[in-house]
Amino acid sequence: MKKNAPLIILDRDGVINIDSPAYVKSAEEWHPIPGSIEAIVAMKKAGYQIALATNQSGIGRGYFDRAGLDRMHAKLGGLLAAYNTQIDAIYHCPHLPDAGCQCRKPQPGMLLQALHDFSQPAATTWMVGDSYKDVQAAIAAGCKPAVVKTGNGLDTITRIAADVPIFDNLQAVAAFLCEMAISH
Repeated sequence: MKKNAPLIILDRDGVINIDSPAYVKSAEEWHPIPGSIEAIVAMKKAGYQIALATNQSGIGRGYFDRAGLDRMHAKLGGLLAAYNTQIDAIYHCPHLPDAGCQCRKPQPGMLLQALHDFSQPAATTWMVGDSYKDVQAAIAAGCKPAVVKTGNGLDTITRIAADVPIFDNLQAVAAFLCEMAISH
């Protein structure tokens, strides 16, 4: 981890890959949203560190196990490896919504752990998600929230404050953040 490189925290389902109301339960069901892999590559080339923070209650529900989650992330890693890049860290919460844990978004636990691990200030760290829980977690952690219209984003944008940036997809986020990186 490059201690001085800015951090972007991404939600996974609905931001990087196509989400499913029946849960993405296997690597075979895991499919990237068109352009999302290239967006991650662009952000990495612009000097950002990338972490994932993803609720994965499918583990707690028994839909898949940790090995299955690892296979999904290995598929993501393989797609990024084709561009000679990678995700810097992956944080996941396996708990059910009523478990009362501090890691499941909207709680900020995964984001706070990433900020600590990467030694990054919350105020300059972006959290990109498609759900209201992502926005709540970002605000609770002191990060800058951004919402994409993919996944659950169209429902989410009706619930967020006017000052939360909204983007069509992860590619639009990458274009915005890469422009910011160039101007600084």
